[in-house]
Amino acid sequence: MEQGLFLSMLTFLWVAAITPGPNNILLTTSGANFGFMRSLWLMVGIMLGMQSILLLVAFGVGGMILLSPSLHLILKVLGSLYLLWLAWKIATAAYERLEASAPPPPLRLYQGWLLQFLNPKAWLMALGSVTSFSLAGSCYNHSVLLISFGIVLVNLVSGVI
Repeated sequence: MEQGLFLSMLTFLWVAAITPGPNNILLTTSGANFGFMRSLWLMVGIMLGMQSILLLVAFGVGGMILLSPSLHLILKVLGSLYLLWLAWKIATAAYERLEASAPPPPLRLYQGWLLQFLNPKAWLMALGSVTSFSLAGSCYNHSVLLISFGIVLVNLVSGVI
């Protein structure tokens, strides 16, 4: 992959990773409630979930979506419904003062990993990066590896922020 294409990919991934979404909201909340160190497992789970989705998209689901436009429509509708549900929950949430004596336990690695499969932004990030920045032919696997590296890099930086 050429340097210009790689930098373009990093820019795309950075914008997708740093903008508000379920991952950033969850990491911010966890960091505020439990501190940086206790939130690291959640961040690792999110990063592993993103890698899982990337592999699914790069080696199977992307082809299924191209072959079946109805599946693409179903994923769009489910993703939109999920975002509307999140917006409704945020809009109707009651303010509750957190008691310092009994906070809930921090989210675990597997919870961060599983969140990605419900996160439409994660799916769009993986689909967009594979369709836009993967190379054809014998360079495909190498380009997917570089996309994977890019996703780890931007998720690490945005998660720490």
